[in-house]
Amino acid sequence: MIGKGKSISHTSASMAYGWNQEKDAEVVLKEYLHGEEPRAITKEFKMIQDQNHNCTKNTLSFVISPTVKDGKRLDREQLRDITKCFLKEMDLKERQAIAFVHKDKEHNHIHLYVNRIDFKGQAYNDSFIGKRSQHAAERVAQQLKLTTVKQVQFEKAFNLKEIRSEIKRRHDLTMKQFKPRGFDDYLKSMKTNGVEVIPVINKQNKLQGFRFEFSGHNLKGSEVHRNMSIGNIAEQIASRPRAEFHISAKTKEATVKLLGKTIGLTPNTTLRIAKAVVKKVVDLGMSI
Repeated sequence: MIGKGKSISHTSASMAYGWNQEKDAEVVLKEYLHGEEPRAITKEFKMIQDQNHNCTKNTLSFVISPTVKDGKRLDREQLRDITKCFLKEMDLKERQAIAFVHKDKEHNHIHLYVNRIDFKGQAYNDSFIGKRSQHAAERVAQQLKLTTVKQVQFEKAFNLKEIRSEIKRRHDLTMKQFKPRGFDDYLKSMKTNGVEVIPVINKQNKLQGFRFEFSGHNLKGSEVHRNMSIGNIAEQIASRPRAEFHISAKTKEATVKLLGKTIGLTPNTTLRIAKAVVKKVVDLGMSI
């Protein structure tokens, strides 16, 4: 579960958004309030806020977001319990407050508005309110046995590790199975194996690297594996017979045919290709 919070001055507009019926908004909590629409609630907030003219950002706005999985199974009473528990953790009890649940996205999330001014005219200390909101949401999730941010982060890291390993496995399979002679071959072969390879070309029309799309993830080569950099891939291909790289004798620059265009390579990649070609020639000479 994630918690976000800030102090605002535009109470009426923000609350009207929270109460937007087009988003299937449903009131799950109302504390010390009688109004039945945003304008009336704002007036009730203002009656208390008028006791403190020094505070301009006099309303606290929070968004409490359970995970998609948790949100699907939470009913109105459980969402109310989450909100009340969050108010307690933020030390915001005994204040005017109203909360709505939105169901317009793929999971439920709560919009909570609290009067920053208490019934004695004192303003709530909103220092580091964003960080405190997140910590409060973590404690609420633990108390109510909901998924915490740390658990979500762990799952994402674990899943990403699996994705990276699978892209690397398919890269190795492509090199062994199809033996690409150039980058065009490599892109087509990887696509056959279910991985979309996207060239990254800079303003100087030089190929800087590849990004890899697989199972909803888009990763740089270096993020997949240290051997998946553009230099390493170029070296692997250049070491094969009849590799389709051209290095100009005059400019010492390498070019390749890629997606119907002639693309330049960076000096580092050119050097890696040249070394691979020299090694291939030397190995061939020794074998003869």
